[in-house]
Amino acid sequence: MSQLVSEKRPVAAVTTGSLSHARLPRWAPAAIAAGSIAAGCGVGLAAGWHSRVQWGMIAALIFVLATYVITTKVENSRQAKDRVATSIVWVCFVLAVVPLFSLGWVTISEGMGVVDGYFLGHSMNGVLDVQPGGGIYHALLGTIEQVLIAAVIAAPIGLLSAIYLVEYGRGKLAKAVTFFVDVMTGIPSIVAGLFVLATWNLMLGFGPSGFAGGLALAILMMPVVVRSTEEMLKLVPNELREASLALGVPKWRTILKVVLPTAIGGITTGVMLAVARVTGETAPVLLLVFGTRLINPNPFEGAQSSLPLYVYEQYAVGTDASIARAWGAALVLIAFVMILNLVARGIARWKAPKTGK
Repeated sequence: MSQLVSEKRPVAAVTTGSLSHARLPRWAPAAIAAGSIAAGCGVGLAAGWHSRVQWGMIAALIFVLATYVITTKVENSRQAKDRVATSIVWVCFVLAVVPLFSLGWVTISEGMGVVDGYFLGHSMNGVLDVQPGGGIYHALLGTIEQVLIAAVIAAPIGLLSAIYLVEYGRGKLAKAVTFFVDVMTGIPSIVAGLFVLATWNLMLGFGPSGFAGGLALAILMMPVVVRSTEEMLKLVPNELREASLALGVPKWRTILKVVLPTAIGGITTGVMLAVARVTGETAPVLLLVFGTRLINPNPFEGAQSSLPLYVYEQYAVGTDASIARAWGAALVLIAFVMILNLVARGIARWKAPKTGK
């Protein structure tokens, strides 16, 4: 019978310690930001800088440095790097938002004193640019008609092009269409205006009209509609297409009854955003529509005006009355674009696919 000999092995000592470490309180970032703003203003005043932008840049730099130093002292270097990255993201967000709010504040403060029922319901007929009075009715009507013409032309062509690229395009033609869509995405608006001017006005002999401006805006809208619709169609799950085809439904009917209803919210949003993108274009309107002080409800004959062109014309005059009208028209234009964006978001939310619980 063998004797079992057991050896005593050394057991490592287990040290118990706390798994938590010191952390900054939740109000620390806000306190650091407030102190950084105060320090930035102090440095700017001491240096004699009058630009608020310089004060803000100094405050942002102090905020990032103070966050790193304080976090390293209280917590550790790893947490400090994480907080510095978060601080840089917040600084970039503020730098992007401040000009937007500044633009909105200045436009509202300068334009609210002009915008009223008379301003929206009258034209500049019989009103000199150096005199107060007048309105933007003729320009607002021209903008609505020209944008509507552009949407009627560009939306169906862009939608059908996107359907072809996603559902059918596999060969050289699809690559060529994709290439030209990419090229048209970066085309300057003045080039679109010159193209329509050379073909519609000079070659075919038509005069200035709102329809010519709508053609140029349609050229600018088309690539935006194609790209947004293409991305929305790609988001439709292939399982839906395969299930429809497995039931014997033709491909065209699958697209019409399954794919498009699923992506209709995103498609509508893309079209509305494309409309909002071309609403503020000035160069094509200046070349093709010419502008007028009278109300012209016929977009197919005679010169028309538009809100961007009206803003340019009134600001170019340079008097107090004309600049005030320019600010009022700019406020109406921003409100018009904002309404289009809100409508697009509302339609997208309304038409979003319902998910069951």
